[in-house]
Amino acid sequence: MNLHEYQGKEMLSSFGVAIQRGIVAKTATEAVAAAKQLTETTGTSWHVVKAQIHAGGRGKGGGVKLAKNLQELETIADAILGMQLITPQTPPEGKKVNQVLIAEDVYYPGASEPSEYYMSVLLNRATGKNMIMYSTEGGMDIEAVAEATPHLIFNEEVDPAMGLMPFQARKIAFNLGLSGNAFKEMTKFVSALYKAYVGSDASLFEINPVLKTSDDKIIAVDAKVTLDENGLFRHKELEALRDLSEENPVEVEAREVGLNYVDLDGNVGCMVNGAGLAMATMDLIKQAGGDPANFLDVGGTADAARVETAFRLILKDPNVKAILINIFGGIVRCDRVAQGIVDAYKNLGDAIQVPIIVRLQGTNADIAKELIDGSGLNVLSATAFQEAADKVQQAIN
Repeated sequence: MNLHEYQGKEMLSSFGVAIQRGIVAKTATEAVAAAKQLTETTGTSWHVVKAQIHAGGRGKGGGVKLAKNLQELETIADAILGMQLITPQTPPEGKKVNQVLIAEDVYYPGASEPSEYYMSVLLNRATGKNMIMYSTEGGMDIEAVAEATPHLIFNEEVDPAMGLMPFQARKIAFNLGLSGNAFKEMTKFVSALYKAYVGSDASLFEINPVLKTSDDKIIAVDAKVTLDENGLFRHKELEALRDLSEENPVEVEAREVGLNYVDLDGNVGCMVNGAGLAMATMDLIKQAGGDPANFLDVGGTADAARVETAFRLILKDPNVKAILINIFGGIVRCDRVAQGIVDAYKNLGDAIQVPIIVRLQGTNADIAKELIDGSGLNVLSATAFQEAADKVQQAIN
């Protein structure tokens, strides 16, 4: 589950992470009021207007701008609100901006020049340990930094059982070339950031940039936070921050009815029970010359109602040219699934305009095949994986 920047910053602040302060606004009038409030509380005279969408690269798309006075701020906020912001991480059509964050200007003059760093916290699956990735090249695409100057990217692995040790926080500050008060502030920042990562059951924190201000304060200027949905039952207050308008509406609908669905860009819809079989089915589709249009695990209770709901979800995608149903009858009997497919097909009527290939293996698979073959519907049954692949190939061609 992704959070907006302002939500991520509020969460980080609750764990003691220093942040660039800001107030979210949904209209240009609210933006001006937020700027006035920030001026009173922080003393800032310039403000940054930031589009709030679940995507990075907002600045490159024109979604982050500096306002030097209230009139300029109102004009900028009015232009950003409602725009279709296109970035490297959005769909081709972009995402509509429904709210902006009015943030304080933290690049104020002082005794020394400000510096930008990159920092993220995530799980290293290869070692089973958490990892803090950091670089002196903040404010840039970390992928470009890794390709051009890999020696400027550092990793610090943290044993989850031990937690972040003080010497590791000091090592990070040292590798970033800090000294004096900035060194102390960075060690505090890193410790608080890791505490927030663990305490929120997050799967990713990405702070780009982490800023050393001209008076040696260390603050998070941006915040990309992804929470592990498996841990949300422990964080009801964080689950309430979910913005459904930022998520794929078909995936939202699937989650509400208890289906595990992920929308993809292909032309063959998948309906499978079990995540492992679903992955194998997607490989099967690729080998047949097609592309999976979705990942859909209907689970172990593939009755008529559940199958019909799955059909409706898949058919919302206009790119689907065929549907492959691949069910292993272990917990659920194959003949029950077959009857569910036939009933769902009849209920949907003319809504189904694409061929359907059904492969049922397991308990009562022979009875299931007879039901499918004798239904008189545009449903093709298959027994072997290769047979299913051949029929998928015929359907999409």
